[in-house]
Amino acid sequence: MDTKKLKNILEAILMSAGKPIAADKLLQHFDEEDPRPSITKLKAQIKELQGECEGRGIELKEVSSGFRYQARDEYGIWVSKLWEEKPQRYSRALLETLALVAYRQPVTRSDIEDVRGVGVSSSIIRTLLEREWVRIVGHRDVPGRPALFATTRQFLDYFNMKSLDELPSLSELKDLSKLDPELDLGTSNQYITTEE
Repeated sequence: MDTKKLKNILEAILMSAGKPIAADKLLQHFDEEDPRPSITKLKAQIKELQGECEGRGIELKEVSSGFRYQARDEYGIWVSKLWEEKPQRYSRALLETLALVAYRQPVTRSDIEDVRGVGVSSSIIRTLLEREWVRIVGHRDVPGRPALFATTRQFLDYFNMKSLDELPSLSELKDLSKLDPELDLGTSNQYITTEE
């Protein structure tokens, strides 16, 4: 199979999938009868497709679950008008809980409560589980056997990351706390949106 045809096949699959696809899963789309491309050749064509997206409104991005075509962040304000519903809004408590799970995983509910200094609502945990941003990865071996929570691939995909290494460092987050008074978030902002 020539490289142009391979590149076109990959582009068609990735544009049609509607979700990220890993490179090894892309190989499964080729029959044994056809000369199946090597993983090296496949990744080279993906890299070429990524290069072709430079300067365009879309990009071929690698996230935790694989590769996907998506609109570039800077065009999100216009793309969001395609959907009539408003972006989902999340409470500060939910976002703090999610951040604690992301940075300290695996973590129990009481670990989160110790850091936050307040109880964690069952609805927050339920929302994070329903969104599939966190999952139960085990139970701590103490009385009551509390569940241990960790983030998922869906969390990484939603926040456009390939791995947890892409999370900002805690020192960067401390620098943001200096901006809090300048941003005048106050208590009147009951909700924070995660989408722009």
